[in-house]
Amino acid sequence: MIGRILGAVATACLALAGATAGAQVPPPPARPVAALVGTYDGGSTPLDVRERDGTLYLNGGGFQLEPVRRSGKSFVISRDSRDRSLTFVRRHGAVTAVIVDGTSFQRRDYGGEVEAQIRTGGRSDITAIRARARAITPPAEAPPERAEELRNLEKIVPNVRLDIQYAKTNNFVGVPLYEKSGAFLQRPAAEALARVASALRPFGYGLLIHDGYRPWYVTRIFWDVTPDSSHVFVADPAKGSRHNRGAAVDLTLYRLADGKPVEMPSRYDEMSVRAYADYPGGTTRQRWHRDLVRREMERQGFTVYPEEWWHFDYRDWQKYAIQNLSLPELLTRRR
Repeated sequence: MIGRILGAVATACLALAGATAGAQVPPPPARPVAALVGTYDGGSTPLDVRERDGTLYLNGGGFQLEPVRRSGKSFVISRDSRDRSLTFVRRHGAVTAVIVDGTSFQRRDYGGEVEAQIRTGGRSDITAIRARARAITPPAEAPPERAEELRNLEKIVPNVRLDIQYAKTNNFVGVPLYEKSGAFLQRPAAEALARVASALRPFGYGLLIHDGYRPWYVTRIFWDVTPDSSHVFVADPAKGSRHNRGAAVDLTLYRLADGKPVEMPSRYDEMSVRAYADYPGGTTRQRWHRDLVRREMERQGFTVYPEEWWHFDYRDWQKYAIQNLSLPELLTRRR
């Protein structure tokens, strides 16, 4: 509920910011400006430093979308008919805090902090957690309306690339959870994704897939290792994930010209408000990328998950059964 309220407010902010996907990608902000964008600890309300068309803005922490301007080598904001100074504190070249008119706000990576908590608590127990998840039977449901038609995305989606982090260590748990790397969706969803890829090509982008079909036991692992306060970012195994039905995909964009992923307002799988689909922070260019992929996905029957800009559900997902097949089992089908 909180995420959806924030999403409604953020949508209005995006309209004000003019950050919806347009025909031409906005230029990146100057590097010194981009280095200052982020979230700072404002006590009860975080202070968000965001960029819009080359200008920095403060929001939260007692400020309401107030522009920051240069004054010589310093930054100032105008408030109560006078200029108030801003000082960005650096340590070893990285920005660690901002001081606004004498009040200090420490830079925070809330998503990174949650990830560190999960890795610290879950890694030592992951063998037992995995064994327990594999031993549990997925929830019983009525017979599905549609038969399973999982298809290999590498064989259907043009220019697709895979970065299946759950098959590696660079995921929020910190250990491989898939035995092999692969990405599958139900046939109608896979074909729709192929149309998205074709629509993105004129923009110079391809699809980079982080996850598609996900075995139910992995959803159970996610639930068990994630703190209760962050369960909004993982599916309840008692209900099953749309990934378990082969009707959800996690993805981003990469540049066809050089193969590099684009920048988004948050990292993939980041458990913070920066991951929300309508989060108004970050940079103009990051929001443009996020809104472009959302627009093209929605045109082909996908719906974004409000708390995760990278997660898209295909229509009729509820008509498919929860599956618990491993990735090696699917890959041997050679579809």
